[in-house]
Amino acid sequence: MMKEAAYELGGDNKPAVNYACVTSSDGFADKDEILVYGKDLNQINGSIPFARIVIIKTGDLTGEGQEDTEPLFRAIQDIDFVKYHVYPKGYMIRSSSDSFREQVRVSKDAVRKGINFEQVGNSYIAQFKKNPDVKAVKIIFVTADDADYAEMKKDAKKVRDITKTLSKILEGMATDCHSCSLREICDEVEGLKELHFGKEKKEFKG
Repeated sequence: MMKEAAYELGGDNKPAVNYACVTSSDGFADKDEILVYGKDLNQINGSIPFARIVIIKTGDLTGEGQEDTEPLFRAIQDIDFVKYHVYPKGYMIRSSSDSFREQVRVSKDAVRKGINFEQVGNSYIAQFKKNPDVKAVKIIFVTADDADYAEMKKDAKKVRDITKTLSKILEGMATDCHSCSLREICDEVEGLKELHFGKEKKEFKG
């Protein structure tokens, strides 16, 4: 209830961005890590902008070489659903996948008990690592007023578009790149065209 809330992250129409990136490459999330840019939860006293960005390192999710798209797409979906299964006490999450928002209501009781991003982040990490494919998780919480939330929202959209492209490849979309609405994503993201044409080649042989 609002009367029990101390404040909202992303409240009063302030920016609130959330997205997760999955990689098997080294150098992005080589260990479990929680980073905070701005005020921690026990330092906030009113509505404030908010972003939660997760970088997840996995093993090789492509299955039988680059031709097998389905294990990669399914694993990314499973990892993304984790955000619906984390319930830190006094930390109520409302998210919208269409607008990339994640708004959080923090209770007065949780603030009195010293809630912080380390506790919340560890809850996420524990849930992510229930998936045996997940090797390391980096969680970035942003509450700084001067952070570029508009740019983060663009990044969130790009991540969503890449996942949609994988879904289209899995569905067996046509390989006429000139007429494809997702061509820009395939041109920009290394490996997507190889996955697409590798799947077509495999299906043709079958």
